[in-house]
Amino acid sequence: MYLEELRTLLARHARPDWTTAIDGVLISKVDRSDPPAPSMSGTVLAVIAQGAKRLALGDRVYEYGPGQYLVASVDLPVTGQFTQAEPEQPALGFGLVLEPSAVAELLLQAGPGDTPRPGGGTPSGIAVSDASAPLLDAVVRLLRLLDEPRDRAVLAPLVQREILWRLITGEQSATVRQLGLADSSLSHISRAVRWIREHYAQPFRVEDVARLSGMSVSAFYRNFQAVTAMSPIQFQKQIRLQEARLLLATHPGDVTGVGHRVGYDNPSQFSREYRRQFGAPPSRDAACLRHSVRTPAGVLPGTCEVAAGPSREHRPDGAPTP
Repeated sequence: MYLEELRTLLARHARPDWTTAIDGVLISKVDRSDPPAPSMSGTVLAVIAQGAKRLALGDRVYEYGPGQYLVASVDLPVTGQFTQAEPEQPALGFGLVLEPSAVAELLLQAGPGDTPRPGGGTPSGIAVSDASAPLLDAVVRLLRLLDEPRDRAVLAPLVQREILWRLITGEQSATVRQLGLADSSLSHISRAVRWIREHYAQPFRVEDVARLSGMSVSAFYRNFQAVTAMSPIQFQKQIRLQEARLLLATHPGDVTGVGHRVGYDNPSQFSREYRRQFGAPPSRDAACLRHSVRTPAGVLPGTCEVAAGPSREHRPDGAPTP
């Protein structure tokens, strides 16, 4: 029942840039299964109403379809694609940006025993589950407000809080809760992720980043792998290559310069790793990127064959938002 109305609302309010009149709410409508594309996940809830999507993080692959949702509690480099999308039946998705402050506020207001007891270990930064009826109901009511401009400003924040509460008390509670806990393992790893993203072009020692995160080297390495499915050095390489691809979209004739800007001193190493990640050398891929489309999910290639995605070593998956 909820899925049918959800599809109708998403199809009616979809925009080319995925934005809506409600801050933090995104709608995706995709009518073809393009090759896998790299992007950053953001901290987001993504619900699929029609079609299916595949998302890869390191060596983990997540697939979700109608009535399922994905949550990302850390902004991570992912590769993704809609695997079921065609003009007659486009893929339709709902996205909600998750704010740590909003999660923290709800956790402070919750009474003893109101939320599931945390399990052991550090949860992954990305998780997939079946959406409960109350969660889908709240998503539908939020989207109905797109047709009610008078009520939107007052009611939308209330329904967004309800959606957050459904996540906090749902199957992926551990992943979402840690987004709002200042001293959680995930918050320490998020600090490291932000530092690496801001200094991706610089060499670093894992010991130094562990110290910055307030963790021992062994605990840091273990938790970083649990959250990101990558080592810190692998994570840095992913960020470097994604930033290089963005730069090549605007500087297609300066492959060597782009390689240097993202931290590669050796042009042949840059070309080799770029090709392994994206399926084409930088010079060829740059020509394709000039014809690509920018969305909130990042740069998505058009029909250009050279952007076919990573080789089998880095099996892909698409953009994160809805």
